[in-house]
Amino acid sequence: MSSKKVTFKNKEGHDLYGNLELPIDQKPHNFALFAHCFTCNKNFFAVKNISDSLTAKGFGVLRFDFTGLGESEGEFADSNFSGNVEDLVAAAEYLKAEYKSPSLLIGHSLGGAAVLFAAQKLPDVTAIAAIGAPSSVKHVQHLIEGNLDEITSNGMARVNIGGRPFNIKKQFLDDLKKQELIKIVPGLGKSLLILHSPQDTTVEIKNAEELYKAAKHPKSFVSLNGADHLLSKKEDSLYAGEIIGSWAHRYLEIPKVSSLKTKHDVVAFLGDEGFTTQIKAGNHFFVADEPEEVGGNNFGPTPYDLVSAGLAACTSMTVQMYAKRKGWKLEQVETHVNYSKEHAIDSQNCEDDSAKIDTFKRELIIKSDLDEKQIQRLLEIANKCPVHKTLHSPTQIITSLKKEL
Repeated sequence: MSSKKVTFKNKEGHDLYGNLELPIDQKPHNFALFAHCFTCNKNFFAVKNISDSLTAKGFGVLRFDFTGLGESEGEFADSNFSGNVEDLVAAAEYLKAEYKSPSLLIGHSLGGAAVLFAAQKLPDVTAIAAIGAPSSVKHVQHLIEGNLDEITSNGMARVNIGGRPFNIKKQFLDDLKKQELIKIVPGLGKSLLILHSPQDTTVEIKNAEELYKAAKHPKSFVSLNGADHLLSKKEDSLYAGEIIGSWAHRYLEIPKVSSLKTKHDVVAFLGDEGFTTQIKAGNHFFVADEPEEVGGNNFGPTPYDLVSAGLAACTSMTVQMYAKRKGWKLEQVETHVNYSKEHAIDSQNCEDDSAKIDTFKRELIIKSDLDEKQIQRLLEIANKCPVHKTLHSPTQIITSLKKEL
């Protein structure tokens, strides 16, 4: 996963700050927008873990701080639930302008309710995942019930939520009263996944039941058995991300990757854009690419990286194989390789670029109790590994070309 810091403006002109998480080995096939829980922020560990799971499945994920939270501008006391929904719409518009409209919305707790409301305003969204979401946004009032009288009489109160103080104004409560979540759910026209823990003591499981009953098909429910409301255990949030990513594949448009087939040992497929190359070697699939500075996407190793990797792997295998045959205890072997073009040591024309030769610099690191004589023997064996010999031997490459229409 790679991460980019992004900034965009909300409806009120405040700068909202976020992180755009991208897959490391491909361009995102779809973008997801994440709404964090009430008074949390984009860096909350559950949000990050779920984002990691999704990028591993090829999604781009934007997580950001709502107005007045985290790095984002504005006063939390002046924000409300309707403002959070508008922040989500602004985030979706940013993605549409800079990348691609989000097709998947994910919300945690009150953020789950927010994405359900925002989905009404985002026609390109086709799938929604709500994690531990309340069936009524007024559910959040239980977090501040000890201060309700003060807020009502004074217009504002200092409230402690999750160990942190927040100013809550009466307008926040008034705004909650206007939102009727259960009434909008049946008309969403989107695929809906509800994830909830039966052990959730903050937002009881009955909320998931009410949302599920109100929603129209296609709808799904997954029990996060054993998890708490905040998905405090890493395995719970990673599991939620895995489930969301797998579920969403059924409802989103995801380009099919051509199945690579060949009668040869290896096939490399490259389309008409960039240098990102799909490779099938035996029964294994991976990607090669070039760095961004030369026009690539840096989604995979370069061709010379792959050659160096072949030499490094073969060296380690050969040395370990020889040690085992000799009965020598060799706990581990590391082979480090650098590739470059350097002047030949014995060249008489070292100022001439044509005198440069391909050079692989190799360093072996072993963990063992072998004596110096045994170590020297392993060095000799390293220089006899099959790939090493291939690189040193006269080689021919016979190429044919077949045109397909």
